[in-house]
Amino acid sequence: MRREIKKNKKRHIGIIGGGRFTETLLQLFGRDFFITVCGINKESLITLRNKYYIKITMNLKDLTVCDAVVFAVPISEFEKVLSKYSGLITKRQTLMDVLSVKSHPKKVFTQIIKNKNINILLTHPTFGPDSSKNGFQNLPFMIDDSMCGGKESLFWKNYFKKKGLRILEMSSQEHDKLAARSQGLAHFIGRMLDNFQITKTPIDTLGARKLLEVKEQTCHDSWQLFYDLQHYNPYTKKMRIDLGKSFNLVFNKLLPERVDMRFVTFGIQGGQGSFCEEMLKEHIKNKKIQNSSIKYLFTSERVLDELSKGNIDLGLCALHNSLGGVVDETLKAIARHQCNIAGEFSIKVRHFLMKRKDITFNKLTHIMAHPQVFKQCKNNIKKFYPKLQTISGKGDLVDTARAAEMLSRGLLAKNYAILGSKSIADLYDLEIIRENLQDDEHNFTSFVLLKRV
Repeated sequence: MRREIKKNKKRHIGIIGGGRFTETLLQLFGRDFFITVCGINKESLITLRNKYYIKITMNLKDLTVCDAVVFAVPISEFEKVLSKYSGLITKRQTLMDVLSVKSHPKKVFTQIIKNKNINILLTHPTFGPDSSKNGFQNLPFMIDDSMCGGKESLFWKNYFKKKGLRILEMSSQEHDKLAARSQGLAHFIGRMLDNFQITKTPIDTLGARKLLEVKEQTCHDSWQLFYDLQHYNPYTKKMRIDLGKSFNLVFNKLLPERVDMRFVTFGIQGGQGSFCEEMLKEHIKNKKIQNSSIKYLFTSERVLDELSKGNIDLGLCALHNSLGGVVDETLKAIARHQCNIAGEFSIKVRHFLMKRKDITFNKLTHIMAHPQVFKQCKNNIKKFYPKLQTISGKGDLVDTARAAEMLSRGLLAKNYAILGSKSIADLYDLEIIRENLQDDEHNFTSFVLLKRV
């Protein structure tokens, strides 16, 4: 083989790969070189051999006779493959990668290749297998030759130009900055459109058809490529953050300044008679808000959801209690939504045990309240009512005021007692069994007033 290379003055090129882009490289190199392809999937390599005049191997050592070796492997596999091959090199070679990110392979090459006789050419053919089906004329081909000797660099630049490629010379860092907001952005939006389940319609505009093209082109590539593009380019994380900010900004611009210009519309975590309502009414009074309306949303999740959709102007939720600690429900809801804090307030909280008037105490079996209420009253419940089971409702019934309403309407078992504010006893005509069941007289709950970003 060596005598044949010398006679014909052809270089011997090794390609480590076997995927879709390996075939693109075979189309590019054509009959210009002797080619050996090394991969892990023997069946795919045999298919390529039947289409191209190449030698196939499963042993990296067979590539050590090559003049140049091209790495066409998944980005996440590159370091492992280079580490295996580096210990086998026995002659002067040029190592070239065609990865879609460049800072990562440059760093890996620098860390692993210590032989000064090795030329390293960092490249990115910024086109996919589908784009090169009709040839390579004027397709962009990025090169960073900062680790490659001048003579070798010149050879490859001239070769790629002769094949019709448009050479883009830049540093790996500059490439990744640009790629994050072009290729990285396109692939991210393509995956979003796929997840959105965008489909063709009979009324598609040109713009809609272009979006379908983006989805189809990017999702034709493997999920591994998408994942690697997003994780091995150091600038794609910022791109995704900036894209998210832009989405929120545009989305919020479409929401009305006020749900109803006649009122400030508040949404609260509780129902009528809840501590949340008590806190809001105090806030409205202190701020001298003339016109307001309240939506009783019962859960923190629903408050944040309605706020993000623009169905309320402001949301009020309980955040922390001096005895019970953080209100988990609110913390989890805030973590799932974009919002800002418009205000923080606190009130003293007292808990009353109450029941329907048409049932005797000895028939009671359960006490129902919000989980946070039980944290504030656990010692006194254990002391005074050890035989009664404590239970928190699901959905809207997690709100104590909502549970009291359902009890009064006969939609909750009569043998349930409610533990909550005195105002819900008055509101729903319930009989108070015991006052001040909280474990400490100095029991305060803090609330947050939330607004859209």
